[in-house]
Amino acid sequence: MIPATAHAYLARPGFGELWKALRKRLENTELAVRGSVTIDLGYQGAEDLSGLLGRVIGEGRARVALPELDAALRSSVVAQGLVTVVAEMTGGPLVDRRAASRAERDRKLDVWAAWEAALGESGLAAAPWVAQWQDGVRRAGLLSRAGDDAGAVIDRTVAVLRVLATNLPLADRDTEMMAVALPAPPSFELAELASRACSDAHALDDGQLAAALVLRAIAAASGEAVPRTPAARRELWALAGVAPDTVSGTVLAWSVRPPGGHPWAAMMRARSDLGLVTHVTLQEWHAAADQLWADPRDEVFVCENPQILQAAARAGTGRPLLCTSGNPATVALRVVDRLIAEGAVVRYHGDFDPAGLRIAARLFDRGARPWRFGAEDYLAAVSGARLPLTGVVPETPWSPGLAAAMEKHQVAVHEEALVDTLLADLTSPEGLGAGELGQGAVRA
Repeated sequence: MIPATAHAYLARPGFGELWKALRKRLENTELAVRGSVTIDLGYQGAEDLSGLLGRVIGEGRARVALPELDAALRSSVVAQGLVTVVAEMTGGPLVDRRAASRAERDRKLDVWAAWEAALGESGLAAAPWVAQWQDGVRRAGLLSRAGDDAGAVIDRTVAVLRVLATNLPLADRDTEMMAVALPAPPSFELAELASRACSDAHALDDGQLAAALVLRAIAAASGEAVPRTPAARRELWALAGVAPDTVSGTVLAWSVRPPGGHPWAAMMRARSDLGLVTHVTLQEWHAAADQLWADPRDEVFVCENPQILQAAARAGTGRPLLCTSGNPATVALRVVDRLIAEGAVVRYHGDFDPAGLRIAARLFDRGARPWRFGAEDYLAAVSGARLPLTGVVPETPWSPGLAAAMEKHQVAVHEEALVDTLLADLTSPEGLGAGELGQGAVRA
């Protein structure tokens, strides 16, 4: 826009600091050509500016009035105003920073208004964890990162939380309710949850903003830390009852020998013969979904802690043992359900702590039976335990005296403390049978 000869004159080194100072001034004053800038001029810079303004400018510190310079440029061969010239000489259009700031502030207000409206409609706004969640989202700048997509991200986030609230007490004002509900039984695969809530199977993939917002909500509601690694994010999804994929969640299998001639059954038997532990994923479950896992009336044991299964493998026990590795993944529940449907007797043992009792209760509700998991078993182990009990002890209908005993002693007993007793059952050729011990019907 500026003639070549004039552009070459204005591009002289002596003008460099002037154009930089003018750009900063104009962008911070709504591009208004008013006021002045003060710069330090060398000999050549003073000569060049004197030629442009038509008056003598001395070396050293000089104040340049913007209206005077604007008028000089317009009346010269440049024939352009100051804003155009400064943009040309500094590499690009000027930005009205005040207007941009106002627009950004207004945009943020609109975003947070949409946030509040969506929460209000969801029924979650009064939940005690929401303020902490919202503050964390603000500090992390997640909605700012979403830009023009912020509204869609909010809608997706709240839609997912509403679906999760069908299985979790996210809207409850009693903070203890979430503690009692976690870890939640697996209810969704991640892609299934995303499809149901967002009509997009990839909406909650790792790296998606909606996924980050939902995980922060789960963390705030559960008292967990915001997950920073892929593994931590998978664990938090699992805590809320969401299987993150078909290969991460597993059930560990030792000495499981499915009947029949199917290649999968033959593979499982071969691994048992080789003394190998098998990690069965949900993907593998789908591949062998129509296969028997055991003969009817077989006795299959289930533990919570991998150390029990590891000890069984080391000892070479012959009875089939599955391990949930904490809260059962989707595949673990499906295997348990299949075994029970096939007529097998499934016996479960876990940790004597609130989380362990809740896991056990869910498995017993599905038809599993207690395995050394009653009041007498707890009392026999509690004398040597030193781990303080934390959290609310849930009811234990399979052994009414168990909850009372744990409340009285206020000591948790983790599964590995009973490893010798459990290994003896896995070694016994008779198993537990249907007697009092196997049913967990113990005295209070």
